Amino acid sequence: MAVSNVSLSLQRNEVLGLIGPNGAGKTTLVNCLTGFQIPTGGSILIGGVDVVGSAPDHIRKTGISRTFQAGRLFRGMTVLQNVEVAAVAMGMARKQAASVAMETMAWLSIDDKADAIAGTLAYTDERRVGIARALVTRPAFILLDEPAAGMSDHECDELMQLISRIPKSFNCGALLIEHNMRIIMGVSHRIHVLDGGRTIAEGTPKEIQQNEAVIEAYLGHYV
Repeated sequence: MAVSNVSLSLQRNEVLGLIGPNGAGKTTLVNCLTGFQIPTGGSILIGGVDVVGSAPDHIRKTGISRTFQAGRLFRGMTVLQNVEVAAVAMGMARKQAASVAMETMAWLSIDDKADAIAGTLAYTDERRVGIARALVTRPAFILLDEPAAGMSDHECDELMQLISRIPKSFNCGALLIEHNMRIIMGVSHRIHVLDGGRTIAEGTPKEIQQNEAVIEAYLGHYV
């Protein structure tokens, strides 16, 4: 069983970090929360409504969006089209979708690349497009799956600033899966730690850094 007896909560206007060793069950948990995998038990409550077993598009419409470790962009389409199609898929009219897409890309500082073909983008810009697609429908919650993977220190610094502004700017909660502890500790209000598919700790960044079980299982030299 990849994930067992894990219970977590996420509120609007906060960043919840989700960490743990490789194979701890982090992406499996996100897949369950977004309908890409169906758990054999438990509940997933959004505003008090259980959405376990619902299709990903239904869960997206209830207010949960996500990014993927692999960008999953439509590489032959423009950046604007990539972001716009996410809004149209959720029922937004084409004209409104184009407007909101441009607004979202401007917030992410990629509006100047609106007409660029997605397949020609630099890696960091691909990540920003993925985040734009997740934010374009103005979700209640956004789940970010390792957005800093492969980034330089400078790019990570820019990403930290961006993620820290998301909750207030979009009135949403953010769940952040990330192996870069500088980012996790720098932007998370709370941190949830998994190991072997089970929760071993949850608390503030300071509490997590001082937790012996977390140090032994994962943090190691970081602290």
